[in-house]
Amino acid sequence: MTAKGISTEENILNVAREVFMRNGYSGTTMQQIADEAGINKSLLHYYYRSKEKLFGQIFAEVFSQFIPELGKIFMTDKSLEEKIRAFVDSYIEGFIRNPLIPIFVMQELSTNPQHLADLIRKSGIDPEMVIKMISESLKKEDLNIQDPRQFMVNMIGLCVFPFAAQPLIQRLIFNNDEKAYSKFLLERKHEVSEFLLNAIRKG
Repeated sequence: MTAKGISTEENILNVAREVFMRNGYSGTTMQQIADEAGINKSLLHYYYRSKEKLFGQIFAEVFSQFIPELGKIFMTDKSLEEKIRAFVDSYIEGFIRNPLIPIFVMQELSTNPQHLADLIRKSGIDPEMVIKMISESLKKEDLNIQDPRQFMVNMIGLCVFPFAAQPLIQRLIFNNDEKAYSKFLLERKHEVSEFLLNAIRKG
């Protein structure tokens, strides 16, 4: 057990989350994690044989906490407009609380997209069901969505991009002012929702 009264394995996971978040996947080494966890590299490899396995463990845990909440939104009886607002708010807030998620997603997309797809399905989200529910809502509400698949990709893309491209956007537009960028991300909740709703409302 560590000095904090947690197991060595839990300590490794906690430290690894911080190191991955700070350095990104490619900038993180097992030696860095071992040093910050206060253990030797051999013990780290005893618990996790590779950086990929450690990364995958953290990814699965974070993702399993975040994704199911998004799926629940589309299972409610709220109007589609209300669901869109709730989805965007939850998505962006989830990324703010879990800044590792964009790093994980980009890594998985480049190395193992099937694993990412499997994780989403295992979390309880059925993309086909969400598309079907959007289509059914269109019959009841006066909204203009030609293709629910295009709409879903637009909605997710508008939420994800500022986080995935944060290092670039923060430097180019905000002169690397972290506080200003954090404020910008919070404002995205309203901006994205209004942009989407204005695009699909008729008249």
